[in-house]
Amino acid sequence: MYKTLIADDEGIVIEALTFIIEKNFPDQCVIQTAKSGRDAIEIAEHFHPDIIFMDIKMPGINGIEAMKEIKITSPSSIFLVLSAYDKFDYARDAMKLGAMCYLNKPLKKDEIVQNIKEAMRQVDQVREKRSHDLKIREKLEIVVPIIENGFVYSMIFEKIHHNDAEEFRKLLDIKEESGFAMVLRFFERSKEEGGNTVGISIRMNAQYGKMREMIKDFFRCAVGTMMGNTVTVYVPFPMVSQEEEYEMRISIIEKARKMCHELGRKLDAHFQAAIGSVYEMTNAYESYHEAVRSMEYAKGVVIHFRDLPFHKNTSVYPVMIEKELFDSIEEGNAQLAECKAEDLFFWMKREYQEMGQEAKMKVLEIVLQAENLEYERAAAAGDFQSRGGYLDQIIKVQDYEELKHWFLERIRNVCYKMKQEKEEMAVDLIRTAKEYIQNHFMQDLSLDEVSKKVQISPYYFSKLFKKETGENFIEYLTKIRIEKAKKFLRETQMSMKEISDAVGYSNPNYFSHTFKKNVGISPSEYKEKEL
Repeated sequence: MYKTLIADDEGIVIEALTFIIEKNFPDQCVIQTAKSGRDAIEIAEHFHPDIIFMDIKMPGINGIEAMKEIKITSPSSIFLVLSAYDKFDYARDAMKLGAMCYLNKPLKKDEIVQNIKEAMRQVDQVREKRSHDLKIREKLEIVVPIIENGFVYSMIFEKIHHNDAEEFRKLLDIKEESGFAMVLRFFERSKEEGGNTVGISIRMNAQYGKMREMIKDFFRCAVGTMMGNTVTVYVPFPMVSQEEEYEMRISIIEKARKMCHELGRKLDAHFQAAIGSVYEMTNAYESYHEAVRSMEYAKGVVIHFRDLPFHKNTSVYPVMIEKELFDSIEEGNAQLAECKAEDLFFWMKREYQEMGQEAKMKVLEIVLQAENLEYERAAAAGDFQSRGGYLDQIIKVQDYEELKHWFLERIRNVCYKMKQEKEEMAVDLIRTAKEYIQNHFMQDLSLDEVSKKVQISPYYFSKLFKKETGENFIEYLTKIRIEKAKKFLRETQMSMKEISDAVGYSNPNYFSHTFKKNVGISPSEYKEKEL
């Protein structure tokens, strides 16, 4: 069926066109009529006609103006313009608006029929193209998520070959040759982290499509399927200079935080995001494993690997179990290390039921390398004689259980030292920040400036500063400024304006207000009291 609108202020024209259409195209057209430009516009808004006969001269809004308005709500409508005037200007304006033809009155039946057939042919072409586009879109809606998931799966479990990376970029229309991984984790709002995730996984599985669309509203990315209560995302992103990296990282973190809040609000869950560094696409798995490692330390909404005080690249092993084992060792996570050790021993027992020298050498290699990591962290050479008995002990081991016991005992010790070193590094980082504040408190100092000085994001720095000092940044800065102001009040004859400037307050009134709020009395009262 072709929806047809006849707009003409002459009733006889409307009747003639209706008769011609119904006689020559029976049961093919649904016809509505209008006797003014305004009526035509209002009818078109809800009727959305395929073919429109539009008279140029009508009372009120003329045909040309009506066409302009109708094109807004029905852009694919085919216009056949009618006029009793053979004027070039009218024809030119009509053609500019995309009119198919310009017909002069009185109308000729054969000409009308021929033009209706052409209009129907054009309508059919538009419909066919729309149908084809919808079919392509439907196929893409099915295929693209499969391709994205294949890419994310490859990123998680293996190094992506250069040729495969190029193919993925082509299929997913990715221009950048690098990017970063982001791991999203979700919990029920009423549950603690690490609680039962089965219920939320089942509920969120039904919401996966909506979740995927929302993630793509914030990041141009490839989204993997759900694995338990996590979703892994790859975000194409250019490699940037070291000077640009910090600002770009902050921007990514802020966008991820907004995304998590929006996901949580619309899907009624608590979301966290852990983000890895930018790597070449062929090494995307490095970014993924950084994100996974970062998630172990996620206390707020978003954590970035480069915000962690111990971030650095480690050697890559061909067996992913070993890679994850070393990740957990470097994190100082003894519990996770034991879990990965169980996986490693299960694999060895499955592949080699009888324990041979290979298993012993592998375990010894891991222990020695783990201890080297700890020595590097501590910037120490270690005790040269501390490993003297290792070889004899390994040779005497009789089975896998004994070997595992020997291994775990040493790994727990390394993990403990790693954790201790990490905590000390956090303390050093905050010590650096405090020293910077002590030396620059008289300036217009901000959280962003100090966090940039120690090269971690303001959000993570704020949480770490609070944890290590028991005060937030503003409280600590204010305390430093007030103590310095007290000293000036006690020991100098400086004016209030001079003291205010000297401790970082450009407004003396605000300085007095802050002083009284923290000390309980005004600066003047304090000075009189101390004299």
